[in-house]
Amino acid sequence: MSGHSHFATIKRAKEAKDLQKGKVFSKHARAISIAVKTGGGIDPDSNYKLRMAIEAARGDNTPKENIERAIAKAGSEAANLEEYSYEGFGPFGVAIIVEAAADNKNRTAQEIKNLFERGGGTMGGLGSVSYNFDNKGMIQVEKNQDPDAQILSLIDLGVDDYEEDDSMFFLYVPYEKTGELRDTISSKGFVVVSAKPIKKAKNVVEIDDTDKAEKIFSFIEKMEEHDDVQNVYSNISVSEELIQKMNR
Repeated sequence: MSGHSHFATIKRAKEAKDLQKGKVFSKHARAISIAVKTGGGIDPDSNYKLRMAIEAARGDNTPKENIERAIAKAGSEAANLEEYSYEGFGPFGVAIIVEAAADNKNRTAQEIKNLFERGGGTMGGLGSVSYNFDNKGMIQVEKNQDPDAQILSLIDLGVDDYEEDDSMFFLYVPYEKTGELRDTISSKGFVVVSAKPIKKAKNVVEIDDTDKAEKIFSFIEKMEEHDDVQNVYSNISVSEELIQKMNR
């Protein structure tokens, strides 16, 4: 990956902080509710979308009882929830896609627009940046004692691309094969932490300036803090050296 990491794999420090506040747990509960409503029931074996939502929740160490409670409550809580997608530009013109689950379309749209503008960006129309993103699956796998041989084996199984940190591989796979490859990888003895659908930028903007990176991350974090926001995707790519500086 030429010493750079895309946005999908450089959020782990923030997510760890969010876990302490329980924010990630509540977002997973909402994702489970939406999956039950739109994916076809409470059985993950027959509801692929629910299965992926549960996988993502487990990957963030969401307690089992939280997941079970979310599924049990999904029927009533999801009744008024709908999925929405917003897109536009953040600081320095970086592309941003925001996915939300809301019970009031107009209110949420206005609040997301305000967040774009207050952060130095602009909300665009449908298709303004989404053309630059592909739907992919991302499977997070623990590294074993021989990561060089491990990644070669994983690539042979059908992985399109990957990133890594000290302890994990982040595997990008065809969206429609996420579940199948997750099962295949697990059956080979590799430890799968999570598998989830994401949006991956086709063309990225490399950010090597600390001040710029911090402003972009602040913008994205404020967007993620909105209760209705489920996911935020960007086309930024950050150098490993800069990531280390920001995590000090």
